[in-house]
Amino acid sequence: MAETTTATRRPRPAAITLTPSAEQRVANLMAQAPADAIGVKLSTPRRGCSGLAYSVDYVTAEDKFDEKIETPGGTFYVDGGSILYLIGSVMDWREDDFTAGFVFENPNAKGSCGCGESFTV
Repeated sequence: MAETTTATRRPRPAAITLTPSAEQRVANLMAQAPADAIGVKLSTPRRGCSGLAYSVDYVTAEDKFDEKIETPGGTFYVDGGSILYLIGSVMDWREDDFTAGFVFENPNAKGSCGCGESFTV
C-alpha cells in the first residue's frame, strides 16, 4: 500500500509590509471611519505623469481578489489588480513640519515623476 503524505502549506507572506507607523495610521483612520467601513484599501489607479499612483481609501465591501492583511488597528486590503505592482513593497507613514502621508518603498517601481505622485513599473 502506498504511503500518503499530507503536505503542509506554509503561510504566504503578505504582498506588502506595513511599518508600525503605517499600522498606527490605519488604526487612527479606522477609529474615525464611516460606520460602513470594514477596512482601508491600497490601490494603484492609472493617474499622473508616470502612469500609476498610490491611493488609500476606506473600503465597505470585501472583494475576494483583494489581499487581506490583519493589522492591530484594523483590516488593510491591497487591491487584487494592484498586487503585481506592489509585491515586496514597504508602506510607511511619515510626518514632519510640512507634510504627512504614506510613503512607499516599492522595488517594482522603475521610475517616478518629478513630483513623486506617480510611478511606472
